[in-house]
Amino acid sequence: MHAFAQLLDSLIYTRSRNAKLKLIGDYLKSTPDPDRGWAMAALTGDLDLPAVKPAVIRGLIEARVDPVLFRMSRDYVGDTAETIALLWPGADDGAGEPLSVATVVDTLNSLSRSDAPAALAGMLDRMDAEERFALLKMATGALRIGVSARLAKTALANAFGVEVDGVEEVWHAIRPPYAELFDWVEGRGEQPTAADVPVFRPFMLAHPLEELRVDLKDYAAEWKWDGIRVQLVHVAGETRLYSRAGDDITGSFPDVASAFATPGVLDGELMVKGEFQGGEAASFNALQQRLGRKVVSGKMLDDYPAFVRLYDILFDGAEDLRPLPWTERRARLEAFAQQLDPDRFDVSALIDAADFDTLEEIRAGARDAAIEGVMLKRRDSDYVAGRRTGLWYKWKRDPLTADCVMMYAQRGNGRRSSYYSDYTFGCWTDDGELLPVGKAYSGITDDELKMLDGFVRNHTLNRFGPVREVEKTLVLEVAFDSIHESKRHKSGVAMRFPRIHRIRTDKPAAEADRLETLKRMVT
Repeated sequence: MHAFAQLLDSLIYTRSRNAKLKLIGDYLKSTPDPDRGWAMAALTGDLDLPAVKPAVIRGLIEARVDPVLFRMSRDYVGDTAETIALLWPGADDGAGEPLSVATVVDTLNSLSRSDAPAALAGMLDRMDAEERFALLKMATGALRIGVSARLAKTALANAFGVEVDGVEEVWHAIRPPYAELFDWVEGRGEQPTAADVPVFRPFMLAHPLEELRVDLKDYAAEWKWDGIRVQLVHVAGETRLYSRAGDDITGSFPDVASAFATPGVLDGELMVKGEFQGGEAASFNALQQRLGRKVVSGKMLDDYPAFVRLYDILFDGAEDLRPLPWTERRARLEAFAQQLDPDRFDVSALIDAADFDTLEEIRAGARDAAIEGVMLKRRDSDYVAGRRTGLWYKWKRDPLTADCVMMYAQRGNGRRSSYYSDYTFGCWTDDGELLPVGKAYSGITDDELKMLDGFVRNHTLNRFGPVREVEKTLVLEVAFDSIHESKRHKSGVAMRFPRIHRIRTDKPAAEADRLETLKRMVT
């Protein structure tokens, strides 16, 4: 555990991507199996220790430290694992044989939920603060150290001189601690294959268009829909749905999975049908009713019927179509889709525009609740993993904006744990009441973060645990992609992707937007 703890500590304080790649690569090359495999599982979010839950961990520390002191310390530190690692009494600090990553994982995986707390406490007693932090992060599956799954896999590929796409291709066909994978990269075995297994293949991604203008003779334009990107895989009689991150979401959408029984791999946008839109796509807000549900009731299936708007085809049966140009894949997709249930699958329509200026006008007029923008795809591009310059571009529609008043603030996580960086903001009712309409933590620079943190500290009215209520004097211009009706919020509205666009120190709070203004933007 000591080496893994040092790795996490180093990654937290390292900003450079290349430096992170080297740190992970050096660890993987110097660490034996199966420790490095379990470490990779933790870094990529594939480690699951169901016997350990956050409530169990809080119970352990509150039995050893005054609960009020723990909560106050958690508020100050900003991270539960770090707080517990520092507060843990550690009477037997460092006693006994050092624990390996594999020993920790094997022990916690073999215990019931009733036995796990005592075993976890015994491990924490034997560790120093750095190791406790690593153990707790592993146990809860919330590393938050600035390392994505893709970066960890890239580090492995770079360290052993293989292509990261080759690692991605077989990743979901292998279970932790990935013995076959390390045998391959170190030359002791053949490259694992994904034959007859419904595995996830990395998505092809797009670069933001920004100021670039392209020739529509070279690029096809289609709508970018506002759902979640999914991959449908049917192999050897088994169907799987994967999210963009590679998470298996089949259980949340059994209606879609059961309707896809044709061998192949498709790329598309998962959405639900709108109640009042003739079966067309509803807003993302409707889809959220089904996201993350492990059990989907019959009523949920009826009220929010899911379907997939298809973008691309990767495999037709066992035939790999990814090396083909987009134009050929598009034709194959349209033919493939004719075999599918039209209530569950349709093909995303192309936008008919003679030139870029015409496309710009069409995009500017698009305010359908289910449209997020435009995709531009080079007609001769093959389907390659990740973002490749010049192939695909995403051209999101211009965001909506509203002037809102900061109401509450809370500390962030990770490197922002010392700052009040999460802000709740509101708009005025006709009766002069300020109601919350959203919460945001992105869109600001480091200097703006320090300025807002200072405002919160100097203008606090009340404290509610980790939350501070502030004077209602600071206006934030908030950008968001769309806004929808919401029965869960007192204001009656919910923003999609809110972020801080500007800090309006020049604007009096009384002149911030009214709630009715936001309701007129509802799509």
